[in-house]
Amino acid sequence: MLTKSRYSKGKEGERAAAEYLSTSGLKILERNFRCPAGEIDLVARDGKFIVFVEVRSRLSDELCSPEESLTVHKFRRLTKAALWYLKERGPADSYMRFDVVAVRWRDEKPEINWIVNAFQPPP
Repeated sequence: MLTKSRYSKGKEGERAAAEYLSTSGLKILERNFRCPAGEIDLVARDGKFIVFVEVRSRLSDELCSPEESLTVHKFRRLTKAALWYLKERGPADSYMRFDVVAVRWRDEKPEINWIVNAFQPPP
């Protein structure tokens, strides 16, 4: 039951992140984009930038915060999936950016921390 609860909160976190980014001026292009290179939670447009967003949700910070849960391995997979996306669907005149949206659940309400340009693609 706990796994389902975490899964559903994760999906709720993605919805909350998409809504937050939309109200902040980004246009959501895709949700849960999947390709052979991996998955991207949200793909958005911010002016000339195609923004690849990793959403991290946590019910508590007991083990680690949402921001601390990201690894270099995850950044590499996200970068590969982003390059795949740009090759297949991306406009040629756009720039790439990686953002992270950390969602903490406080009394059933999402507390959102949006980190713009959270990391540069690893080598």
